[in-house]
Amino acid sequence: MISPRDRAVLFAVAAGRCTVSSDPGGALLIDGQPCTDQFAGRRLVRAGLMAVVAEPPGRPSTTVLTAAAIALLGLPISV
Repeated sequence: MISPRDRAVLFAVAAGRCTVSSDPGGALLIDGQPCTDQFAGRRLVRAGLMAVVAEPPGRPSTTVLTAAAIALLGLPISV
């Protein structure tokens, strides 16, 4: 079971609206703005629901849903 907030973040990832900043802390960005839940990105990666695709240094990293997140959300897409 995930929280409504985590579910909303996962839907934002599915829509291509999320990145991870290139800062040392690697903050989750939604529509270019820091997520108000500073632990959401790490929590979802640790839970195996979101993956971060590395980009060249200095550029935000892309986020993608894992197969587990797609199944959890019941999305009609495959990885």
